Amino acid sequence: MSSPNSHQRFQISIKTQRRIGIGIRLIIAVILIIFSVFPVIWMFSASINPTDTLATQTLIPKNAGLGNYIKLLNSTEFPFWLWFWNSIKIASITSILSLTITTIAAYAFSRFRFRGRLTMLKGLLLINAFPGLLALVATFLMISQLGDVISYLGLNTHAGLILVYLGGAMGINIWLMKGFLDTIPRDIDESAMVEGATDWQIFTRLILPLLRPILIVISILSYIGTYGDFVLARVLLKSTEQYTLMVGLQIFTSARFDQRWGVFAAGALLGALPIMIIYLALQDQIVGGLTAGSVKE
Repeated sequence: MSSPNSHQRFQISIKTQRRIGIGIRLIIAVILIIFSVFPVIWMFSASINPTDTLATQTLIPKNAGLGNYIKLLNSTEFPFWLWFWNSIKIASITSILSLTITTIAAYAFSRFRFRGRLTMLKGLLLINAFPGLLALVATFLMISQLGDVISYLGLNTHAGLILVYLGGAMGINIWLMKGFLDTIPRDIDESAMVEGATDWQIFTRLILPLLRPILIVISILSYIGTYGDFVLARVLLKSTEQYTLMVGLQIFTSARFDQRWGVFAAGALLGALPIMIIYLALQDQIVGGLTAGSVKE
């Protein structure tokens, strides 16, 4: 039989191990938080630095002020508000159209059985596996030639850029939506059919309200991916009036590589505000929508 002293030593050892484990987790959490937050703090520090350079940047700059923000918002050479509006407009339209097409397509793949269904699903997944940069030259030529026939869908148009974004967003979004739809019991459809409801009535009145979590997730992912895109927008847009915020910021700094970094940092922080607000406001729906379709009941 074990003595009382050995039992006490065993309890003390367990408590010590728990404390060590908690301490290690706290240290790792602090390191990850610092690693994530430091770039934002550094950008904010650069945005209030009056020297307009990153060569001598310090975490707490001397003579800090809001001069860079004033230059940004009042500059005629740097149309921040126009580029900001272009980004919001393109991202919003792309999200709405992508969500509409994705929802209808995923409902068809989930509820209907037709020839070529599995092949089309695998094809969407296979196409999505290749990076979009591989088709960049082909995309440029396609939009250029399309503009010769339909001018408002060609190069240097927001409609042409939105068309390209829609094509790239279909694959993974359809799979996410289909996975969520597969968790909704088919008994709902069958009961509605018995009552004489059509497929469209079942979809709009019964199924669509149940898709709210995944609809929010897909719309947010589509919005953020489009809003933060630089490569496609840089290739397809040519004039200052058509630039998105990401392209405008890059063009602004490339002209003078070692200057105006303070204004650039201010623009980057202000441009990130919509995404931050969306995440903070809808974080519960994002987590719920991503996990709800992961396990089929």
